[in-house]
Amino acid sequence: MIIHFTLNGAPQELTVNPGENVQKLLFNMGMHSVRNSDDGFGFAGSDAIIFNGNIVNASLLIAAQLEKADIRTAESLGKWNELSLVQQAMVDVGVVQSGYNDPAAALIITDLLDRIAAPTREEIDDALSGLFSRDAGWQQYYQVIELAVARKNNPQATIDIAPTFRDDLEVIGKHYPKTDAAKMVQAKPCYVEDRVTADACVIKMLRSPHAHALITHLDVSKAEALPGVVHVITHLNCPDIYYTPGGQSAPEPSPLDRRMFGKKMRHVGDRVAAVVAESEEIALEALKLIEVEYEVLKPVMSIDEAMAEDAPVVHDEPVVYVAGAPDTLEDDNSHAAQRGEHMIINFPIGSRPRKNIAASIHGHIGDMDKGFADADVIIERTYNSTQAQQCPTETHICFTRMDGDRLVIHASTQVPWHLRRQVARLVDMKQHKVHVIKERVGGGFGSKQDILLEEVCAWATCVTGRPVLFRYTREEEFIANTSRHVAKVTVKLGAKKDGRLTAVKMDFRANTGPYGNHSLTVPCNGPALSLPLYPCDNVDFQVTTYYSNICPNGAYQGYGAPKGNFAITMALAELAEQLQIDQLEIIERNRVHEGQELKILGAIGEGKAPTSVPSAASCALEEILRQGREMIQWSSPKPQNGDWHIGRGVAIIMQKSGIPDIDQANCMIKLESDGTFIVHSGGADIGTGLDTVVTKLAAEVLHCPPQDVHVISGDTDHALFDKGAYASSGTCFSGNAARLAAENLREKILFHGAQMLGEPVADVQLATPGVVRGKKGEVSFGDIAHKGETGTGFGSLVGTGSYITPDFAFPYGANFAEVAVNTRTGEIRLDKFYALLDCGTPVNPELALGQIYGATLRAIGHSMSEEIIYDAEGHPLTRDLRSYGAPKIGDIPRDFRAVLVPSDDKVGPFGAKSISEIGVNGAAPAIATAIHDACGIWLREWHFTPEKILTALEKI
Repeated sequence: MIIHFTLNGAPQELTVNPGENVQKLLFNMGMHSVRNSDDGFGFAGSDAIIFNGNIVNASLLIAAQLEKADIRTAESLGKWNELSLVQQAMVDVGVVQSGYNDPAAALIITDLLDRIAAPTREEIDDALSGLFSRDAGWQQYYQVIELAVARKNNPQATIDIAPTFRDDLEVIGKHYPKTDAAKMVQAKPCYVEDRVTADACVIKMLRSPHAHALITHLDVSKAEALPGVVHVITHLNCPDIYYTPGGQSAPEPSPLDRRMFGKKMRHVGDRVAAVVAESEEIALEALKLIEVEYEVLKPVMSIDEAMAEDAPVVHDEPVVYVAGAPDTLEDDNSHAAQRGEHMIINFPIGSRPRKNIAASIHGHIGDMDKGFADADVIIERTYNSTQAQQCPTETHICFTRMDGDRLVIHASTQVPWHLRRQVARLVDMKQHKVHVIKERVGGGFGSKQDILLEEVCAWATCVTGRPVLFRYTREEEFIANTSRHVAKVTVKLGAKKDGRLTAVKMDFRANTGPYGNHSLTVPCNGPALSLPLYPCDNVDFQVTTYYSNICPNGAYQGYGAPKGNFAITMALAELAEQLQIDQLEIIERNRVHEGQELKILGAIGEGKAPTSVPSAASCALEEILRQGREMIQWSSPKPQNGDWHIGRGVAIIMQKSGIPDIDQANCMIKLESDGTFIVHSGGADIGTGLDTVVTKLAAEVLHCPPQDVHVISGDTDHALFDKGAYASSGTCFSGNAARLAAENLREKILFHGAQMLGEPVADVQLATPGVVRGKKGEVSFGDIAHKGETGTGFGSLVGTGSYITPDFAFPYGANFAEVAVNTRTGEIRLDKFYALLDCGTPVNPELALGQIYGATLRAIGHSMSEEIIYDAEGHPLTRDLRSYGAPKIGDIPRDFRAVLVPSDDKVGPFGAKSISEIGVNGAAPAIATAIHDACGIWLREWHFTPEKILTALEKI
């Protein structure tokens, strides 16, 4: 069929299949703003276009509908090197984070402002209601529209976007546009899907329909015979190597319990066979031709089921220890299944697979018996949480190709260096033969710390020699991605009558699902990032992680902290009620203070024992709680309005800024011939603005404009090693490596500049904009570089920096919530939510606020609406964004505020601490205690639903 239509003002004539999907058609025409992130359901809005004057989802159209249509995409906004009014406002306000849906947002807002000169909040919410954004938190979009409206009348107009910090610094703490924001909002090629070549093969995966089963028969011959099928990978022809998908430093503190393909299926969605074909359509057809027979086994779905004496064993294969094998190993292996499979454990992590225990650890300080004996009151409560999904807007994706004898991996990953190490081992290549290019990441939130499809894609390229694309559908994100661990946490508190704690005990049990990636470290962070908030002389913790047959779990922002913090905050609030003490008052009496030693952290490690006991070197909780109390009007009356009851709650939170004694980052900075700089950073910017942090740190040290600094990052050929973007390490570790490299280069520039000026080094200094200034005059960086590159010069000037530390930098914060609960219907309305955070010196204030809003809204979603649900046989019933319940713009609190409260930290660069992760840690307990304040009930399992409200009120 030949169709005629207009695309961004240009007439088009195309020969198409009448039923061809318009999103795919437009994307293949180079309209990279028209993306697919929800399997064409039309929920996410990534594929928004203007179709005959109306915003429409392109995935819901077929090619025949384009006949005589007028189509506009985000590519019609602005020019190649010039942003439109709305795009510029988005960059200036700082809403562009991962950026995947931002071209669609720009198009929708432009259309709104073309129709309505000054839209109301309700009109804004309506216009953006069809757009899903997991990272932005939405609040700043109101500022985008305010700024765009103001600039329509006055192009120079400004609004109050974010506060500034540190008057003693030039660029740190000041507004500066995110360095990659412009290209992302314009939909310039920058994601993995934008790099795929026309000759690429496509992988489609046949997945297990059973939660627990053995493959008894597998025949792929008919699939292999289908024209267009290039290769089929199964357990019969994949590498016989065991690994953990978890992207962590080696030796990994997780069981190596995964084979690329196995005989035993451990969850619905587990890998059976991968078809590599010339097209998606052929690959899908080939999947139907694969013959599989299973022996279906009883699934294990919960922690209690996994603990049962007669529980089915999820990992019944023999275990091999690299070091530190337990005395029980021989007996355990004597009962193991003999299928030619095994698992490997690098060092003792308390694993007992025959008991369904993936990992465990115990620790304590003080004397627990004395602590509880000294208490006037003792309470013990158990709290439960459900499984939550990261829902990155860009689904998992990988594109691999050969470059001569080298394997090139274009990846959407948080851990390019760990990815290279893992893949090189699996495909039997030396690491220098594997080149990982981290493209821009359309959302990670921990899920892209794991190696979930890259190794299959790489193996397919290695055995076929062909470029290969492997991309998850949204359904695969729910059944094959790693989600947040289910947890069951019991807290026992002993206290004096005045509420001061004498003993704290936490039993943290986690459900890791079918594989043990992060099975030690995520649950360990439950107590590690909650117990230090309330220092006590007598503390005991037990962590036990169980295998099951739910869909996989792994890293998710917060990394265990939200579960632990919910339990300790709720238990303390329940203690306060028993003692008739105000919740905020009991927090004040027990909370951590600046300079206080955090003794319990001397007993908790992440795969290795801590080398020292850290302290709260910087902590702005006092000011945070003062401001929060005032903002929420903590003590003011809460009038009842019929069935609606008002309540207020609070939770304090903490996080780390990397992992001392384990993490490492490296950086190199080159002075170019014209006095500009190129930074080679190993850090992985996944939308958090890390490249902008590195840019500003280098510019601050080198006294040059930030626009004279260009950052190349996350590329294993063109940067130095960095452990990656997880554990909130970017600013502290990657940032400090950049600072050290800049300082190293600064000394070289000063030395050669002083020589050129004929002055002692002690008499010269760097000055903005990019000069060495002495008593006799000044010389530019460009002149210094030029002299170095002459035939008699000193060579290129390069600075290097490597950062490790034994010291912790803890960000702190508090969440304040005000809810209204309808005691007749159970409805919960979140009226106010304030997130106040201490991240030391905010390097990029507007980006920091965006990180807070996004993380906080994700936490609100986890608390109010999100959950993966299963039937009795282990089939997940939640397989798309619409049914899952992730919040959109209409779900944000009416009064939603983020506040930066600075402190002076000595570990982070220029006093900076992490910001992107801590925001997910506090919403659940803040909301739950507010619900209790409203109607007197304790909800000890989240998320919170009307049914749970009415059940607790004994109305159903």
